[in-house]
Amino acid sequence: MTTDPTSLHLVLLTGMSGSGKSVALHALEDLGFYCVDNLPPELLSSLISLERTGSTNQLAIAMDVRSASSLPLVPQQLLALKLQGVHVDSIFLDANTDMLIRRYSETRRRHPLSEYQKTSAQEDQRHALTEAIELERELLSELRADAHVIDTSIIRPTQLQSYIKDIISVTNQQMTLVFESFSFKRGLPSDADYVFDVRMLPNPHYEPTLRALTGRDEPVIKFFQQDAEMTRMLAQIHDFLENWLDALAHNHRSYVTVAIGCTGGQHRSVYIVEQLNTLFCQKWSTLKRHREMDAR
Repeated sequence: MTTDPTSLHLVLLTGMSGSGKSVALHALEDLGFYCVDNLPPELLSSLISLERTGSTNQLAIAMDVRSASSLPLVPQQLLALKLQGVHVDSIFLDANTDMLIRRYSETRRRHPLSEYQKTSAQEDQRHALTEAIELERELLSELRADAHVIDTSIIRPTQLQSYIKDIISVTNQQMTLVFESFSFKRGLPSDADYVFDVRMLPNPHYEPTLRALTGRDEPVIKFFQQDAEMTRMLAQIHDFLENWLDALAHNHRSYVTVAIGCTGGQHRSVYIVEQLNTLFCQKWSTLKRHREMDAR
C-alpha cells in the first residue's frame, strides 16, 4: 500500500546518546522535514494535532533518555497515530559501548545519566560512564525493539546520512527488508535480525584477477554463478526467508535486517546481498547496504 502524499509522515528518531542523532536529524532537515529535538513524549499528541493543521506534512522528532520517565508512553502513542492514518517511521541509532565511551572521551561531554565528571580518576570516570550507558540501553530497550536499528559504531557521518535518506525513500507501509554485507574482521552489526556466515564459501580474494574487484563486478558474479556451493547457500538463505517473512510481517514488523558476513566484506557477502535484493524486491520493499564498501 502506497502512502497518501497528503497524510502526515512522522519520523521518530531515538537512540543511544553519542550514536549520531544530530547527524541523522540534519539529514532529515535536508529532506524537507520539520525537525524537533528532545521533545517530551507528553507533548507528542499536541504537536501532531498542530502540524496537521499547518503547512507541513513531514515531521521528524528526536527523543532520548532525558525524557526517561515518560518514554513508556511512546509505543502506545505511535500505535494510536498509525490507526489515525499517520505514516510512522521509527529509527533507533545504536553503537557499541566501547565506541560510545571513545566518543564521550573525545568530546568531553557529559552523559545525561552519568555523574562521572565528578570523579577525578580516569578509571572511575570510565566505570561510571559504562554504567550510565548500560542503564540507558535498558531504559530505551522497548523503543529499540519496535524501531529500525542502525549501528553507527564504525560508519562515517556521511554514511549515516545516506542510510537515513534511503530509509525515508521507502514509502510503502509494508515491511521493509534491509540486506547488509559486512566483514567479520570489523565485528558483527548490532542492527541485524538475522546473521548468515558465508566464510566457508570459495573466496575470490585468492584469485589474482578478482582480488581487487567486488561482488558487484561481472567477473566475480560469473565466478560465483559457476560455483555449486554458492548456489546452494544462496538458495537456502532465500528459502529460509521466503518461509518466514510473511509471519514476520503479520507480527507487525516494520523492518527486518538480514546481515551476510564474510572475511573482508568485499566479495562473497556483497554478491549474496545483491542477489537477495534482486530476488525479494518484487514482493517486498528492500534496501541494501555494504558496510565495508560504503565506508570507503
